[in-house]
Amino acid sequence: MASYIARRLLQLVPVLLLASIVIFGLMRLIPGDPAQVLAGEDASPERIQEVRVRLGLDQPLPMQYVVWLGRVLQGDLGESVISGQSVATILSQKLPATAELAVGALLLALVVGIPLGVTAALRRGSGLDLAVTAYTSIVLGIPNFWLGLLLIIVFVVMLNWLPPGGRVPFTENPLEAIKYLLMPVLTLSIRASGIFIRFTRTAMLEVLPEDYVRTARAKGLTESAVVLRHALRCALIPVVTIVGLEFGRLLAGAVIAEQIFAWPGVGRLIIQSVGQRDYAIVQGVLLLLVAVFVLINLLTDLMYGFLDPRIRLARGR
Repeated sequence: MASYIARRLLQLVPVLLLASIVIFGLMRLIPGDPAQVLAGEDASPERIQEVRVRLGLDQPLPMQYVVWLGRVLQGDLGESVISGQSVATILSQKLPATAELAVGALLLALVVGIPLGVTAALRRGSGLDLAVTAYTSIVLGIPNFWLGLLLIIVFVVMLNWLPPGGRVPFTENPLEAIKYLLMPVLTLSIRASGIFIRFTRTAMLEVLPEDYVRTARAKGLTESAVVLRHALRCALIPVVTIVGLEFGRLLAGAVIAEQIFAWPGVGRLIIQSVGQRDYAIVQGVLLLLVAVFVLINLLTDLMYGFLDPRIRLARGR
């Protein structure tokens, strides 16, 4: 297992390198000049050129990339051209808010999606199954931004139950933190729950007719033991893949949710930094998100061996 993990980690190196090239290239395609933004609209050409030299923007693009990559390999993501703070410091301040949002949305989606998917599969063709299927069809067609605005209209404008936006850390006031977290989490989790329901139901329907499930029933095991210990464990293998992919999508979707609810995370930071042509922050945030996504894929792959011992044996050979 250790050698397998080492090989997978080595395979991540070219992926991250390619991602860094793409991120660096895309940033240079954004219209506008960060030197002009930093120097001011009324700055003279000499002042703008001075800022460009200070930022290293006067060098050829390949040289700019090599310099930036060298700093990244040393743990230096650069400094914001607007605030002067290091990108690492800014990320350390913003990342907990985004992680709180994405993890909360993922947990809520799992708590709703997997039990409903299992129940719908066990009662295939019933009224409950039809209702769950209708729910998935509806929520999968709702855009996140529209759902977020709808939640604001209902819970803020009409009912006045929740604050319209912002964030309160759990360490300061847990109850207030939940109030501020609820709408952004619902915005991200409702669609994800529909995806988990659909994949869990499909996987369970494929597993329930298998011989080992019938054998478990023939041995006299209770229905809950058959479902939880035998059927669900194998059915979760394809679902784990979707969970990993969906967590990455939740991180990406947090950009919209954070903007709608004024949530002070990295998603909102990206939008602000793009508008300010702050290359260092955008490059650092995107590279971090890519690294998190590929590590989640690695953890997802390792989960297969926990759920199915046959996968561990195959890796051992």
